[in-house]
Amino acid sequence: MKISILYSSKTGKTERVAKLIEEGVKRVQGIEVKAMNLNEIDKEFIDDSKGIIFGTPTYYANMSWEMKKWIDESSSFNLEGKLGAAFSTANSIAGGSDIALLAILNHLMVKGMLVYSGGVAFGKPKTHLGYVHINEIVENEDENARIFGERIAKKVSQIF
Repeated sequence: MKISILYSSKTGKTERVAKLIEEGVKRVQGIEVKAMNLNEIDKEFIDDSKGIIFGTPTYYANMSWEMKKWIDESSSFNLEGKLGAAFSTANSIAGGSDIALLAILNHLMVKGMLVYSGGVAFGKPKTHLGYVHINEIVENEDENARIFGERIAKKVSQIF
């Protein structure tokens, strides 16, 4: 079973978090995962994936224009019925990441994807809408990103 992690990253911060999430996904047996910058897409892998995790830096409480463009132009990809999740990076806790995540999740539902956040039922880290990596907070953040990836992979395994 495959999971794709799609992200945009200008400074490398969002890419770094995507790689941490990828490490977490790898904790679950039977899952093949590939993290891909939007500039380096493997269409076949995405189409074969049962889950896709979307990652974006937060700009003015929204996703990056590259992510929005990819979503707008993704009609040739098989997204319907897959499990979708999202993460964002931000420079501060007041950066509007929750709004950026909601924007992505809305688009995923329009594409016919199932949406999963990783939830709060498992305790910390609590991921209400998806994972948010705040650059000014460093304590436990790397492990929290891995836990998010692991939770998404477990849910993909459970559903599919």
